[in-house]
Amino acid sequence: MSRQRHSPTHAHPYRRRTALTAAVLLVPLAAACGGEKAGGEQPGSGEVRAEQPVTGVRWNVDSVTVDGAVQRAPSGAYVEIEDGKAAGNYGCNHFTAKAAVQGDRVRFSDARSTRMACEKQPMAFERTLAGTLADGTLTAEVDGATLTLGTADGDQVRLTRK
Repeated sequence: MSRQRHSPTHAHPYRRRTALTAAVLLVPLAAACGGEKAGGEQPGSGEVRAEQPVTGVRWNVDSVTVDGAVQRAPSGAYVEIEDGKAAGNYGCNHFTAKAAVQGDRVRFSDARSTRMACEKQPMAFERTLAGTLADGTLTAEVDGATLTLGTADGDQVRLTRK
């Protein structure tokens, strides 16, 4: 009586079917679990949206709200954050700063700016924007093309993706 030996390259047909069945069942599960990142689910929608970046984007400053008073930004005010640094324009003067981004938190430090004399309105806005950005750790919420930076006291900077 001769015995057949099974080599690793010639697996038993039952084992091949089991492995194939497992692969067919597991691949869709792995694909469904791997692509999404935090950012959350829309309530009741069952839809998971990808987290939108705060860094690597030029954000035009639209307004700053401090103590409930909204100040519209002069044209040209913007902020860019990338590689641990921030740069932009307060409305007249350019600035640079260190920027630490961790999840939905942003902290600016060591800000430096040019010292050009500007009209009264942009200068008042600059002081408000600079003070708000330097007010400790800010929360960052991206909703579509809008970024809102918020202080612990409820003040906000609203920006729009360029």
